[in-house]
Amino acid sequence: MGFLNSRETEDGKPLLSKIPVLQDASKSALRMLERDVSNFSIPGGWQLFDVGDSSDSIYFLISGSLGAFRKSPDGRNEFLGYMRAGEPVGEMALVSSEPHQNAVFALRDSELIKIPRHTFMKLARSDPKILERLTRIILIRLRQSNRKTTRRAEPKMFALVATSPTIDVDLRADALATALREMGLRVALTDERDVSKNASYFDDLEARHDVVLFKAVIGDSQWYRMSTRYADRVWVLARADAKPSIPLMPEDDSPARQFKLVDVVLLHHGGRRKGAEPEEWVSAAQAARLFHWDRMDKDDCQRLARVIAGRSVGLVLSGGGARAYAHIGAIRALREVGCPIDFIGGSSMGAVIAACVGLGWKDDEIDSRIRKAFVESNPLGDYHLPVVSLVAGKRVKKRLEAHFGDARIEDMEIPFFAVSTNLSHGSYRVHNRGSVRHALRASIALPGILPPVIDDGDILVDGAVLNNFPVDVMSDFHRGRTIGVDVARAPDGLDPTDFIEPPGFFEWTLEHGFSAPPPIAALLMRTATLNINPNAGRELTDMLVTPTIKGIELRDWKSYDAAVEAGYIATKHAIAQLTGPLAKHMVQS
Repeated sequence: MGFLNSRETEDGKPLLSKIPVLQDASKSALRMLERDVSNFSIPGGWQLFDVGDSSDSIYFLISGSLGAFRKSPDGRNEFLGYMRAGEPVGEMALVSSEPHQNAVFALRDSELIKIPRHTFMKLARSDPKILERLTRIILIRLRQSNRKTTRRAEPKMFALVATSPTIDVDLRADALATALREMGLRVALTDERDVSKNASYFDDLEARHDVVLFKAVIGDSQWYRMSTRYADRVWVLARADAKPSIPLMPEDDSPARQFKLVDVVLLHHGGRRKGAEPEEWVSAAQAARLFHWDRMDKDDCQRLARVIAGRSVGLVLSGGGARAYAHIGAIRALREVGCPIDFIGGSSMGAVIAACVGLGWKDDEIDSRIRKAFVESNPLGDYHLPVVSLVAGKRVKKRLEAHFGDARIEDMEIPFFAVSTNLSHGSYRVHNRGSVRHALRASIALPGILPPVIDDGDILVDGAVLNNFPVDVMSDFHRGRTIGVDVARAPDGLDPTDFIEPPGFFEWTLEHGFSAPPPIAALLMRTATLNINPNAGRELTDMLVTPTIKGIELRDWKSYDAAVEAGYIATKHAIAQLTGPLAKHMVQS
């Protein structure tokens, strides 16, 4: 850390007076603080404190940007959210006298004030308003942490970096700026002409605007390095008909790259002709997300603008066997009111429906394909003498091949994920890369019913086993609003009389034939979904849809129309009751 001598802002006012929590503090109180505070800078990428570090001070961010992280089970730093100028840092640990629960890093060169615990608490006791403001901030952040995602600060500084001089970055930036301004946002554009500007210039840009777009071309130039160091997120603009150079980006220590806050936007110029597979671009940029922009398509541009603005909409669809047909009705209702779907994902049968949307299928195509794949004949009807599963799974495999073919997740119009359960590690896996049908086959592999999927030595089964309603996964994908449609509840279909002196396999088939599922099917389904928490993930949604689906159980594949209608009605009702930011996306008829 490099300590600074400055104690005043450019307008001559004490730095402490610029902090919202301290804005009404008396001059005598501020003078008392001046004796004990430290004003210092921290370079982008450096750590302020780590999980478990003791807390003896509170910090206030004067300029720059900080990021909060927590340790994931595999030891990675999992990004939680941004902290902006004027905000307190480490306030919860200070008040609770406990070690820090999250790690904090500088996302770009930042300036902070450090106030020792005893000094700040003395000031707080002398001025109740200070403690009141801090308490309010703590309560807000606690609520946000309980939702797993924080909206107290969104990324504001975006570096749009072109991978080739043939990409018109000015044209793309202007289009995004126009879409953002149509949302009522203040947007600033900056380019290499500002290379000589100092940090305070960009701090001022950030303070006066909602979004700042840096325009640059990848290369070993001073402006490119400045852009990526100042940016909260880096968007790599790449031609879909070109191949990435290796290495794609010069080596640097920019925080955005260090913390994987990089996305790829593939630009398509007439059709979807590929120079490389999308995953090659993702790998070359070490990107967290992938977007597509077809020519200058307005819908694509508006979707990207919503992502930048933190106003994107994610749709999460739960598993639920045949009850998941209700998702189709929900999608129809959302489309009728013009609600955008910018991200989509799901578990089990919910993932299948989500994939249809991700591929850009219209309502009629979704209806036709799902009827053919699941309604016209039982997809789980190829029963056999069980060794690892009751069903051979050949029907499911053929239908996934017929309808999803060789489609890859990276090629989807809308960013998509599916969730499966990894029995080898006792965790769930998020599928957001690779073959669509492979991901779906894993996500619907109900243990004992369908054979598991073996992937790189791991045994994958139905996502419903561990995460049937993966709203938490969606929270990691985007920082906008989330709609969830949950059709899970305690499954029907268990008849006690089926388990009293049950017949053998051959006796059952002689009486019922091979088309009727034996009682073990219901038993296995109930066992596999026993741990489904009907409320899990619901608190993370901004709009929750819970269709009333009476008399339809997991295996009731013929009850298509009733389930679709139930989903449609429930979603229309939820839309009518909706208030707040998400309601602005709905065009009520």
